Amino acid sequence: MSKEAFLETPFIPDNSVSLALVDSRYKARLEVFLKDYQISPIYVDKCTDLYPSISCHPDIQCHPLGGNKIVIAPNASQSLKNQLIQHDFEIIVGNTRLESNYPNNIAYNVARIGEYAFHNKKYTDPILKGELQSQGVELVHVNQGYSKCSVAIVDEHSLITSDKGIAKAAKGVGFNVLLINPGFIDLPGLNYGFIGGATGLLNLNALGFVGNWKTHKDYEKIEDFLKERGKIPVAMDMHLLADVGSIIPLKQRV
Repeated sequence: MSKEAFLETPFIPDNSVSLALVDSRYKARLEVFLKDYQISPIYVDKCTDLYPSISCHPDIQCHPLGGNKIVIAPNASQSLKNQLIQHDFEIIVGNTRLESNYPNNIAYNVARIGEYAFHNKKYTDPILKGELQSQGVELVHVNQGYSKCSVAIVDEHSLITSDKGIAKAAKGVGFNVLLINPGFIDLPGLNYGFIGGATGLLNLNALGFVGNWKTHKDYEKIEDFLKERGKIPVAMDMHLLADVGSIIPLKQRV
């Protein structure tokens, strides 16, 4: 078995991902792809305090800090906590209990990209905020509370979003930003999902899409943006894109 290591920079692997957080409801849809890519999943079960559409979303229940540290909601799924402990994570329990309705379900849904973290700072969990600040991460305020859901992380200086406020804020601190049309992403129970929730980096050179990115209206712009940054899009299956609360990489092969 090849050796693996924790990601130093959360969400952004240097090598092939070996462990990732995945919405448990998508096990049947994604297990063949994950096996082919040799990615072991931690399937995230339901937080019963959340509304069904997002109840198993990894980016709602927790937030990785890099290394073996992860902040997790106090009422996150117990099986998630157990699996993280089995994989040698140090769990830091946040201060904010997740509740069903916005904005009481966004405390951990922070778009951390390298040296910056985008979020509605009025609602960021104070424990998470303190951990980010202790790492020297600059918190950038945006009105969008579902910040991680809204942001597909491409590299430490590049992102894709349909949120104009995030796009403006990110450009303001020097990011390369592709602003796409909203919609064209499935999220059962809601009108549509977000691009960040439908994606996750698989290695240094590939951005994985839950579904076929070509089902999005702006797929050619997405392809061009990724190509300019040395990345390729990878479809995990051929269905419509689906917001699954992000595919969050935690460990990588070394």
